[in-house]
Amino acid sequence: MSRIGEAVLASGKKIPYVITDNPPRGGMKYTYFSPDKSYVVQFFNDPKRVDFNMRSRIEAIIGKYNPTIPESAGGAVGNDERLAAYFEKRFCWPTDIVISPEFGLVSPSYPSDFFFDSRSSQLLDLDGKDKKSNWFTSSNRRFLNKSELGDFRSMLQMSLLLSRSIRRLHQAGLAHSDLSNNNVLIDPKSGNCVVIDIDSLVVPGLYPPEVAGTRGYIAPEVLATMELDRSDPRRKIPGSTTDLHALAVLIYEYLLFRHPLMGPKIFSSASAEEDDFLALGPQALFIENPYDTSNRPSSLKVTIKDLGPMLERLFIRAFVDGLHDPSMRPSAMEWEKGITETWDLLHRCSNPSCDARWFVLYDVNSPICPFCGTKITDKNIVRLSINSEVRGHSGQWRKTSEVDASNNTPLFKWHTHSNIFPDEKADTAMQAYVCCHDGEWFLINSGTSGMRSPQGNLVPSGQAIRLRDGTVFRASEDDRGTLIRVTVI
Repeated sequence: MSRIGEAVLASGKKIPYVITDNPPRGGMKYTYFSPDKSYVVQFFNDPKRVDFNMRSRIEAIIGKYNPTIPESAGGAVGNDERLAAYFEKRFCWPTDIVISPEFGLVSPSYPSDFFFDSRSSQLLDLDGKDKKSNWFTSSNRRFLNKSELGDFRSMLQMSLLLSRSIRRLHQAGLAHSDLSNNNVLIDPKSGNCVVIDIDSLVVPGLYPPEVAGTRGYIAPEVLATMELDRSDPRRKIPGSTTDLHALAVLIYEYLLFRHPLMGPKIFSSASAEEDDFLALGPQALFIENPYDTSNRPSSLKVTIKDLGPMLERLFIRAFVDGLHDPSMRPSAMEWEKGITETWDLLHRCSNPSCDARWFVLYDVNSPICPFCGTKITDKNIVRLSINSEVRGHSGQWRKTSEVDASNNTPLFKWHTHSNIFPDEKADTAMQAYVCCHDGEWFLINSGTSGMRSPQGNLVPSGQAIRLRDGTVFRASEDDRGTLIRVTVI
C-alpha cells in the first residue's frame, strides 16, 4: 500500500514522494519516486554512515563541483548556461539535500529512454527496468528484441559521450570511483548514455572514496591491495586513474561485447575466488595482449585491430602498458579525441542483414566488414585527408585526420579549421558536405568562408569543388584553415 510522504529540503522547501513497501534498493541507498515520477528521493540504507564528511561531500557535489548548473548559480567553475544544459543530459546529478524525515538526496528521474518497455523483450518481462550496460554487452543481448540493440555506430557514439562525461568530471577535479556497467545507463537505439550514482564522487585530497568499485571494473592495483589497512600507504584507492581503467573496460565492452580481461587462462586452481582475484587483480592479462597470448580466446572474430589504428593504440595503452601502471592509461580526453577521429572513418556495410551496419574502414585497400565478412561493393571509396599547417613553417602541412566520405557526408569546423576540437563547446553547424551526382563526386560549400578551389579561386557558399583522385584544396584561407587532399579508389 503506497502513501504520500513529505521531504524537507535544506532550503526549507517541502516536496512530496510516494512511500512504497518495497522501494528499489542499491548498495548504499533506497529510492522513492515523486507522484509524477519526475524526481526521486533517496535515503541511505545505513543512516549511521551519514557523518559530517559525507554531508560536506554531497553539499560540494551539488554545489561548487556541479557541471549541470552554471557557475553564476553556484555550479562548477567555468560553466555557462549552455554547458550546464549539455551536461545535465549526460549526468543524473543530485539537485537537493533532504534533511527530514532523515538525511537524503533528491535527483532527477532517468529519462524514459533509459527504461525498458513491454516491447523490449519477447522472452523476459523487462517493462520498467533500467537499461544497465550489461544488458547490451554480454550474452544478455539474446533476450532483447533487435530494435533495442542499436548498431556499431550508436555504440561508438555512446563511447564518445561517456568519454566526454568522464573528462568533464576529471577537469572539475572529481573522480567517480565506482564507474561500471551498473552506474552508466545506455540506450543503443539513440546512442545516448547517462552517468548515475553521483553522490559518491571522490574529490582527491578532500573527500576519499566510499566504495572500492564493482567487480570487473575495479582497477587491478585497487583489487590487489584491497586487504591492506586503509592507513597503509601501499593501499591503492579509487581516483581518476582508476576511473580510466573502468572507462576503457566499458568502451571495450560497448564495441566488442566482451570483457577485456576475462579469458580462458586459469590463474589459480586453488579456488574460483582466488582465480578470479588474480585474473582481475595482480595478474590481470588483456585477452588481446600481443606479447602474451595465454589468456586469448581461441576464436576472436573481431579484434581491436578492426577498430582502426587510433582505438587499437588506446586499448594497448589501457590494457597492456597501463594495466598495471596507472600512469600509462589514456586520459578521457584522449579517448574522446581517438573516438572522434575513428568516427570519421565509419563506413556503411553493403550487407543489409549485417547487425553492426557500420564498421571502421581504416584500410581502403581491404574494404571488408569485420562483423559479417562482406566485401564492400561501393563503386568508389572517397577519402579526404585533413592537413594542418605546421606552426612556424609556412607551406608545410601534416596530416591530422581522415574522413571516409560518402553521399551527404558533412564537414564541420573541426574539419575546416585545425584549432577547433569537437567537444561540447564546438560549433556543430555544417560547413560543407560531400555529394555524388551522375557518378561524379563534389564538395558543396554550405557555410565556411575563404574556401579555395584547387586553382586558388574563391568558392562561395552554395558552390562546389569537384573531387577527383589527387585533388588538393584549402578548406579555408583563415590562419588555421586546413588543407584537404582527396583520394578516390
